Amino acid sequence: MLIETPVLEGATLRLEPLSEAHLPGLEKIAFDERIWRYMLTSVKTLKDLRDWMDSALQAKEAGNAMPWATVLKAENRVIGSTRFLDLDLKHRTVEIGHTWLSPDFHGAGLNPEAKLLQLTYAFEQLKMNRVALKTHHQNLQSQAAMRKMGATEEGTFRNHYVMPDGSQRHSVWFSIIREDWPQVKSRLEERLQRERTRASA
Repeated sequence: MLIETPVLEGATLRLEPLSEAHLPGLEKIAFDERIWRYMLTSVKTLKDLRDWMDSALQAKEAGNAMPWATVLKAENRVIGSTRFLDLDLKHRTVEIGHTWLSPDFHGAGLNPEAKLLQLTYAFEQLKMNRVALKTHHQNLQSQAAMRKMGATEEGTFRNHYVMPDGSQRHSVWFSIIREDWPQVKSRLEERLQRERTRASA
């Protein structure tokens, strides 16, 4: 069963189903090498970006992915992308991944809002039992962010991938399960509230 990718809207961000219409916005931000440092895809040219998008949309059509463009509502501006992958409705599991933001917005508190939108949809609409996340072994910032929101570190897949530069990547896995969700949701909501209060002070 193919589920339509929904629009997910928060206070600051809107996650829109990824489409060709987002390509011009993505072209403005996607060629910063910092975005792809820990990714399995290297986007350096317009062709690379189109290939990246084609891959995302093909996975969507196959029924095992939901790709989104991340849009900053105040400016109606595309600032990144994220997706569900390995969507398994039988076993009620999914992974959040392929997440990136323009470096202009790193550290701006936007990623927690995106995660809250995705996790709320996963657990409260799709009734998932498990949401997984994984990251490059050297991406310590990403690992810290996962721990901060309450995800459980499960272990490391050694020599899991070969990176575009030929180096080996070990993947550090985290998960949030249905039983964890109330506490994770509360933690994310409290964090976002603190950041909004600080921003308006």
